[in-house]
Amino acid sequence: MPGRVDHPRRGRYFSVPAKYAVSIAIGIAWTAISVFLSLRWLDALSAVVGSFLALIIITFIAYVPGFMNAFLVSTILLDRRPRRRAPATYPSVSILVACYNEQAAIADTIRSLARQDYPGPMEILILDDGSVDETVARALETIGGLSLPGHSSIRVVAGFPNLGKSAALNRGLELCRHEIVLTIDGDSWVYADAVTHIVERYLADPPETRAVAGCVLARNSRKNWVTQMQEWDYFHGIAAVKRMQSMYHGTLVAQGAFSLYDKAALQAVGGWPECVGEDIVVSWALLERGYRIGYCEDAVAFTNVPDTLRQFARQRQRWSRGLLEAFKAHPRLLLKARMSTLFVWWNVFFLPLDLVYTFAFLPGLLLALLGMFYIAGPMTLLVLPLAILWNLVIFSVQRQMFKRQDLVVRRNVKGFLLYVFVYTMILQPVCVWGYASELFGLRKRWGTK
Repeated sequence: MPGRVDHPRRGRYFSVPAKYAVSIAIGIAWTAISVFLSLRWLDALSAVVGSFLALIIITFIAYVPGFMNAFLVSTILLDRRPRRRAPATYPSVSILVACYNEQAAIADTIRSLARQDYPGPMEILILDDGSVDETVARALETIGGLSLPGHSSIRVVAGFPNLGKSAALNRGLELCRHEIVLTIDGDSWVYADAVTHIVERYLADPPETRAVAGCVLARNSRKNWVTQMQEWDYFHGIAAVKRMQSMYHGTLVAQGAFSLYDKAALQAVGGWPECVGEDIVVSWALLERGYRIGYCEDAVAFTNVPDTLRQFARQRQRWSRGLLEAFKAHPRLLLKARMSTLFVWWNVFFLPLDLVYTFAFLPGLLLALLGMFYIAGPMTLLVLPLAILWNLVIFSVQRQMFKRQDLVVRRNVKGFLLYVFVYTMILQPVCVWGYASELFGLRKRWGTK
């Protein structure tokens, strides 16, 4: 790829496959210890529900999550990604902003893009998907008051019916002029150096890279308890998983809210498919062709997250359906001989994990309140040390990234406690609802991102 930067190795080089092997070994070791410590728990639960069901329950309450968390923590601790470096010439980029009924946020999104410090030409396309509010008028009014550098442009593409986000993005893909394409949601605030950083990461990553996911964080986290706990999910959970996956050359999702793509690669896979998880499915299409998806942890965009439980449930239901859509469209990824195949199988396990949590662990908590500790009890407390270590490691890594960006981690103790103790009680039953909706072919809704 033109403009890519080669980074010299400094000091002792610990290869990515070696780090992968170490992390696998640590995950297996932690799981082995968990199995040994849980034998009495397994015997007690077997006496109540039978040996097979007891093994399934404990496997997906303790063993599988324990392996995943141990692998993630060790990977983050071993991660020493090469620094970004400024190329001699920054390539031209096209930025696609798909929006539907975003009259309250589109002006801020446009202003944040106009304030980017990107040294190269930017073409910004505001792609209205048949909004019935004042989105187009607000966008035109905002653009009229802007002063863009001479090598950049911005325009609104409107007058089309509401056909869904993928249709709007594909329309933009046909109209855009440049070979590097960025997607940004219409209710986001893009940090001033975000476009520069994500392009530098793309140019510095291995040559088979065809997409880079940006770091998306919650913008409206102060609104209520629903957004407060999501702030930690974006800051800790989602960011950590993407960082882990990118280290092994396989970030699974370049999310539509803020990501970079190679235009030719997008066109080769047919653009964004018409489905509820268009960003997941197009990402897996790229991975199936052998391409790599990277992650730029310091290319930051703040987006509005759902602020009611109903909106949150609809969003996560859509994400769960999108995951099943990706498996149906690209099942061959399960057999790819590459390190990131582990994460595809990781997603396979989400279904039984969510099912066991919803139909076994949550009822087990209620039983524990009545003094019956068959499922949730003293043995389940063994996962706390790893959970504490996981959160400490991720918080330290993310705080350092914020510091380099001149950002400060907001004090949000209430949100953190909700994230640790309540979040999964809401999230995983919602995911089960999403899986069921997809498996039974229920009507799909695109209304919540």
